[in-house]
Amino acid sequence: MNALALPTRRDEAFRYSDTEALADVWPVAVERIVVAAGETLEREIISVADADDVVVRDLEIVVEAGAKCALRVLNAGGRLGRISLDVTCHAGSDFYLGAVQLGSGKQTVEIITTVRHTEPNATSHQVIRTILSGGATGSYLGKIDVARGADGTDSRQDAKAMLLDRLSTANAVPQLEIFADDVKCAHGATVGELDPMGLFYLMARGLPPAEAKKLMLQAFVGEIFDGQEALLQAALTKLGEMV
Repeated sequence: MNALALPTRRDEAFRYSDTEALADVWPVAVERIVVAAGETLEREIISVADADDVVVRDLEIVVEAGAKCALRVLNAGGRLGRISLDVTCHAGSDFYLGAVQLGSGKQTVEIITTVRHTEPNATSHQVIRTILSGGATGSYLGKIDVARGADGTDSRQDAKAMLLDRLSTANAVPQLEIFADDVKCAHGATVGELDPMGLFYLMARGLPPAEAKKLMLQAFVGEIFDGQEALLQAALTKLGEMV
């Protein structure tokens, strides 16, 4: 595909995207991050926008030998909130992605990742939580690519989505492409609804329905933002609008 050509839904990475909204910001500049050998980088991304805004970020991350990179993301952008990551893990490096996606109404929120293990003994862990309401669409497309010779790779994907109504749509497409023998790679994806018995339990103890839902949803995303006060508060504010 021509780098300047507007993608269509025939392109795998844009299968569930809002390509009409994407046209407003295309082409998107690539942000490059290099974590030098032996260094540690922790970064937060809070993407919250007005309902009609289009927020698209395209990041290329290189984690050099022995380095560590931890990225925590809140994706609750406007009409379209899209975050794309292309990560290269070198020998003995570690990459962590903890992300929460929140969408309501006509919003489309999506996280697209490609994590490339090019050398031995690197680790990566991706944890994605998505909550949708009012007809929103949320997607996670994640690919793990383990090159020949990248023995000792340990890579995991864990994607869970929560639908607050039957109008919303969650898509999860985890992929593994492995060309090495001695590796540990796993992925899991689930889509569900709030536990009605859990809601009944909380409401029976005096919590209003909206507060009971918010408390359960806070627990659903809390593991991602544990200790990350700014991210957690931004997520709770958005959840308050959704329930």
